[in-house]
Amino acid sequence: MPAITLKALPDRLHRQLKARAVRHKRSLNQEVLAVLEESVAPARRLDVDALLAESRRFRAGLKFTTTAEEIDRFKRAGRR
Repeated sequence: MPAITLKALPDRLHRQLKARAVRHKRSLNQEVLAVLEESVAPARRLDVDALLAESRRFRAGLKFTTTAEEIDRFKRAGRR
């Protein structure tokens, strides 16, 4: 399997990659491969209908309801 060596990797980037690897429960090498694969993968088309259906299923499973007025009030609450 091919391998590469990264030279002059900035300390900050190394720390960020290590932190990201920890968050994703991967090794640093696995994280770098995942980042590289993601960056060169063809863009996926977003299936809006599937996303809306999933959102509606999630919302239906919540144990509370809110009105449009309450949602608007929540949005405005932190904007003062």
